[in-house]
Amino acid sequence: MQFYLNGAEATLTDFARDDLARAVVNSLFSWARTEEDDERPGESKMGWWADSYSDEGDKFGSRLWLLMRSSRTSEDIALAEEYALEALQWMLDDNIAAEIKAAAELDSFERLNLQIEIVRPDGKSLTARFADVWSEL
Repeated sequence: MQFYLNGAEATLTDFARDDLARAVVNSLFSWARTEEDDERPGESKMGWWADSYSDEGDKFGSRLWLLMRSSRTSEDIALAEEYALEALQWMLDDNIAAEIKAAAELDSFERLNLQIEIVRPDGKSLTARFADVWSEL
């Protein structure tokens, strides 16, 4: 996977230096527990075990992993955006972000690319772009 942070090619180390960027990577690429109506590749619901004990219904990670065997349709692209926004919702709830945008696309090699824009309450923004997301799922 290729990483871009605020328009420049980056590495995971670059993301680790920025708390918000690191939170984006952890939220998107940790496997969230499935919902009851999700199609799963096996019996396991995956996800972080502690989500079972959350008093407030908080969840960690994203359901992007459910798309790893998808057929790469426009519906899958819409689901990727939905799953990304769902995984980052906690940033809005905790007032870390004022606005979050997610845009997914298939490139000419049928790879899923995902761009996330987070606008902080102070108006500063962070843009993270992940090329070939499926290679990491």
